[in-house]
Amino acid sequence: MSTQPIMAAAPEKKLLTREDTRTLGLSSLGGALEFYDFVIYVFYAKIISELFFPSTLSPFWAMLNTYGIFAAGYLFRPLGGMVMAHFGDLVGRKRLFALSIMMMAVPTLIIGLLPTFHTIGYVAPLLLLLMRVIQGVAIGGEIPAAWTFVSEHVPDRHIGLANGFLTAGLSLGILLGSLMALSIAKIYTPDVIHDWAWRIPFIIGGVFGLITMYLRSYLKETPVFKAMQERKQLSEVMPIKLLVSQHKTGIVLGMLFTWFLTGCIVVLILAMPQLLTSTFAFDSVLAFEMQSLAIVTQMLGCIVFGVLSDKVGCGRMLGIGALLVAVMSVVFYTSLAHQSTQTVFALYMLLGLVSGTVGIVAVAMVRMFPPQVRFTGISFAYNVSYAIVGGLTLPFVHWLNSVVSPIGAVYYVVPLALMACVTAFMFHRRYRV
Repeated sequence: MSTQPIMAAAPEKKLLTREDTRTLGLSSLGGALEFYDFVIYVFYAKIISELFFPSTLSPFWAMLNTYGIFAAGYLFRPLGGMVMAHFGDLVGRKRLFALSIMMMAVPTLIIGLLPTFHTIGYVAPLLLLLMRVIQGVAIGGEIPAAWTFVSEHVPDRHIGLANGFLTAGLSLGILLGSLMALSIAKIYTPDVIHDWAWRIPFIIGGVFGLITMYLRSYLKETPVFKAMQERKQLSEVMPIKLLVSQHKTGIVLGMLFTWFLTGCIVVLILAMPQLLTSTFAFDSVLAFEMQSLAIVTQMLGCIVFGVLSDKVGCGRMLGIGALLVAVMSVVFYTSLAHQSTQTVFALYMLLGLVSGTVGIVAVAMVRMFPPQVRFTGISFAYNVSYAIVGGLTLPFVHWLNSVVSPIGAVYYVVPLALMACVTAFMFHRRYRV
């Protein structure tokens, strides 16, 4: 089976330099802030539905419209990701990397300052929709940009470590959003939050995003892209055309890996408090604490599996990690009805740790696509897959839990993890990494 050169002939380094560390830190921070900006909308959806739509509208339709605006961000992810990736493969990674965080930070700040329906009428929800669309375009480009940018900066032997940190940063953004919402709820009364305090998380996120954008201006273009420029190795045709014609296998494998990543984050992390409180009568505060600590262990797992992938190979560790996710999912879900709270807590922390396998998905993406179409390839596989399964996962898992079994989620996660094992085996055989 044919393999492809992974990196252009940029100068090879064996150790992480100070510049590499700075690049990794700013990239991880930017990813965390973008995920923070994207998820805080969910925590204040009810307030937004009351403030940005007519009071004559029923609460059901106001919430439906609010979530529809949230979904618009997801729908525009593939389009935004592909457009940004196209230019990232032709004009450079750095420019698009800076653009993505600006397109996230500015709309977040604007949402925090937007007049409500009472002030400007139907212009308010239209502006809100526009901001969410811009954010969707931005986040569709940010993650592929970050994976590409960091992987082409650090030494080849540390790509797993770098992407483990980067993916951990995305999970950190979810945690920061949750902690911010909790802090606001503890500091202010419900009336004050409804009146104006809901704006604080958006304004803080926007300001920090702009600061990060400024700091990113000091980053340098990747050595890989500069080497391609010097040797005139940039794609002479549209990257998407070259991608579809020559890298179909990489696209399919990348979409399957993204499906696994989505399941680990959406089902095992985001949806868990709802299952614990509604089905198994866990205290809501305890459920939140469990979720928060599981995010921390998942972040640790991303780094651990990233380091291990550098030592024993990306394909092998993805297969092992996915198998561990399947096993731990069975152990955890079957313990919910009859084990003590302490045991469930400990098992959930272990499940969070092994779900850190998703940190290696980025490494596999980087390894599958050559530099000329790497940004486009990662963006296409990741965003198209996420757009399809991201919106369908929660309704489907909810149906499983309601109709099939109280722990119906296990019938989704386990087959998904086993599919990832098979995909990792196919990846290893084809790409030998």
